[in-house]
Amino acid sequence: MMPYIVGISAGAINACSYVSEQKERTFRVLTNYRHDKRYMGFRNFLKEKSLFGLNFAYDVVPNQLDLFDWETFQSYKGTVQFGVTNAKTGQVEYMNALEMDKSCTLLRATCAIPVLFPEIKLGDEPYFDGGLADPIPIRKAIEDGYEKHILILTRPKGYRKHTDRQSKFTMKLLSSKYPKLVDTIKKRVIRYNETMRFIEQLEEQGKAFIFRPEQPIQSLEKDVNVMRKNYDLGYQQAVEKMDQLKQFLNL
Repeated sequence: MMPYIVGISAGAINACSYVSEQKERTFRVLTNYRHDKRYMGFRNFLKEKSLFGLNFAYDVVPNQLDLFDWETFQSYKGTVQFGVTNAKTGQVEYMNALEMDKSCTLLRATCAIPVLFPEIKLGDEPYFDGGLADPIPIRKAIEDGYEKHILILTRPKGYRKHTDRQSKFTMKLLSSKYPKLVDTIKKRVIRYNETMRFIEQLEEQGKAFIFRPEQPIQSLEKDVNVMRKNYDLGYQQAVEKMDQLKQFLNL
């Protein structure tokens, strides 16, 4: 178990099950409920302005159907932080995940992709996906004093982002209400690609140990067999690299 974890969006979701020590829980939830309309479906927009059933996915599932081990999670001895993007300022903010309420409001916020999610309020402030302002929080870890880093990425080596139609539509939709957030989204591609170059430099310098998929999985993949295949490939990669990882950590 690592002493320090910082996660954003999907990284935060996976970090939850890692910290609660519930092997395969995240994968199980994603596959068991992928075709459940309460979990994901356009009808949810009518009730919650979201593709996802927010109450079902972030409250009913972890607290009633596939129980999340809150006791183990909250007793974790290290640091766990999730990043969220403040809609008013367009800046990333990091919050203590171990203080998250049982409706998983912080987790909702870090996953709140504009258009697919509504803004999520933490206190009186509106937030969206942390990845809009800080897609891979490597500099946060460095800022907090860490010199060696284990990163789990979702894209193959050499991947770079390009501005897509969804981003342009999102910026147009949010421009009047949250202009600073739109400014952040405009810079997202440049920021992401610069961060990837920085991470690759750290890897070459022996300061970063990176897990990457050989091929990416679609963000909203429907085929659970494809999801299982990718999960198994990731698990196998971890097994194959375990000795290298221990050497990197001087274990």
